[in-house]
Amino acid sequence: MINRKSLVLGAATFLLMTGAGITVAPAAFAGTPGGTFAVDRNSDFDGDGYDDVLTGAPGGTVDGKKGAGYVTVQYGSASGIGTAGTLPRVRTAVLSQSTAGISGTAETGDAFGGAVATGDVNGDGYDDAVIGSPDEDLAGLVDVGRATVLYGSASGLRGTGSVDLQPVQPTREANYGGAVAAAHFTSETPGDGIAVSDDDGVDLFSDEGPMLRVTRLETVADPGGVAVVPVSLTTGNFDGDGYADLVVSGYSLLDEEGVRGRSVVYDGGQYALTYDRDLTGGPSAAAGDVNGDGFDDLVTGEKGGGRIALRYGSDDGITELADELTQDSPGVPGTDEEGDNWGADLSVADTDGDGYADIAVGAPGEDIGTVPDAGAVWVIRGQQRGWTPAGVRSFDQNSANVPGSAEAGDAFGAQVRLVDTDADGRAELLAAAPGENTDDGVAIAFPAATTGITAVGSWLYGGGSFGVSGTDALFGAAIDE
Repeated sequence: MINRKSLVLGAATFLLMTGAGITVAPAAFAGTPGGTFAVDRNSDFDGDGYDDVLTGAPGGTVDGKKGAGYVTVQYGSASGIGTAGTLPRVRTAVLSQSTAGISGTAETGDAFGGAVATGDVNGDGYDDAVIGSPDEDLAGLVDVGRATVLYGSASGLRGTGSVDLQPVQPTREANYGGAVAAAHFTSETPGDGIAVSDDDGVDLFSDEGPMLRVTRLETVADPGGVAVVPVSLTTGNFDGDGYADLVVSGYSLLDEEGVRGRSVVYDGGQYALTYDRDLTGGPSAAAGDVNGDGFDDLVTGEKGGGRIALRYGSDDGITELADELTQDSPGVPGTDEEGDNWGADLSVADTDGDGYADIAVGAPGEDIGTVPDAGAVWVIRGQQRGWTPAGVRSFDQNSANVPGSAEAGDAFGAQVRLVDTDADGRAELLAAAPGENTDDGVAIAFPAATTGITAVGSWLYGGGSFGVSGTDALFGAAIDE
């Protein structure tokens, strides 16, 4: 068995030269760089006040290179990212390693877009994109991985000036860039820090003018800790101190108990992220203020699915005790069954404008009738006392008004995202089925009404909607959180 060690803050720091520096935001732009709460984790690449959507298609073919991967951008507007029957749907873009200015070259199997995140890295008021390519070959080694930063501007994301993030010590099959995140962890820089994971830990990058500084959250011996293999990263301000906190979620390798889900919480602070605690739960995680008390709360999904845990934020950070939910919980439609993978992906945001964040839950292994692994999604409402069994909604591709049909292996709900692309104070639901049409992949957009998410007016799109090859693209395998 591989000897994995718990994550604690490493002391080593390095400087990487880049071509990007901190610039001054235009006076007309009203954005606020340096957000710390989950609700601040916006994706407004062009600074027009509407959140945009970044979606990964890591299996996509680019210049004839299968699996090179690409990402799509859907720019928000007063009408969001569009409605059913509107093609093309407002303004869109497709970006890959063949796009002018983006570092690297589109190569077979790179999986560009395997992980995506957004944040204002250089503090200029325009959100930027962080894109993982976990199967990139580097330094003669197979599947080392890398990440790329694309900067926002008045015209949106651009390839020019992109920054390449690589491991200081490349390792074969390290899955570098398998998970990425960005938030304002410290006050060392005006912009957001970047977190990039591999199979052994996390690198933290910060933009310091002509350089990016990287600090390693190392895997080192810690008798009191639990071994964790990172799979996902999320951020939120759980203690209300003005700095974003980082949650590294994944698997723990325990000789006595086998492989289990585990999360490690790091507190943001003026100068650095510091280890706070280990928690059960993972490898999926999401954050938002479910009970509306001004502190972000943490939702984690158990390894193998079937259970999610909701821990509340406070002056002292995340609570140890959790509200646990399954498909057998009051008000939750369905039945808790082995293989459903309920909670494989999560997202947290306010869908009905009542001031309480709601929880989207994906179950890509859910059987719909006799159709195996077709997948489904749920939306659980927040309230002052936390989650409520009242008004829970579930959707699958056999539900009324939902486009498509439930098919074996679609994995609908493998990715869920709540995002307010029309700035009306209510987050819409994006739910992806990367297995649709034998791994072409699609996403379905669900509108947000005053009563919450509705299937009425929902619509479906995939790689072909953007004028690029959707064959085996795994479109929707990653949607920025």
